[in-house]
Amino acid sequence: MALPNFPVEGGCQCGSARYRLKAAPLSVYNCHCKDCQRFSGAGWSMSMIVRNDDFTLLQGEIARYDRKADSGNFIRMNFCAHCHGWLWNDPPAASFKVVRAGTLDDINWAAPVGNIWTDSKAAWAHIDPSHVNFPKGAADRTPLFDAWTRSHQD
Repeated sequence: MALPNFPVEGGCQCGSARYRLKAAPLSVYNCHCKDCQRFSGAGWSMSMIVRNDDFTLLQGEIARYDRKADSGNFIRMNFCAHCHGWLWNDPPAASFKVVRAGTLDDINWAAPVGNIWTDSKAAWAHIDPSHVNFPKGAADRTPLFDAWTRSHQD
């Protein structure tokens, strides 16, 4: 799938919180950790790594929750303050955000190239062995970045 022309936008369910991405993400992948399963209400969540400089909150009040992840790190989670839709995470000491890909207005171009925390996936979840997969968190996301770049070369 070809990348769209940027910028692109997304937001929460109620429309109160809206954001804009001015450039393509560094990668899109699925996270199968128990926290993502609980927060998404599904077998996994779709994560999109976006440089902080490429992300702009256009409108809306954001509620924040600092949670201890399966990795032991504290992650700042950002939600719409009105409908409580989960929009993005701010990892500690990172120059990027982990945006929930499902909050994009058009998700069609955001096909995941890998999976993390596959050791805690639901038993029925299929993991494509041709993707970049990690049994736990990806301490180095370079393989996910490289896979994303390869998947969008002309």
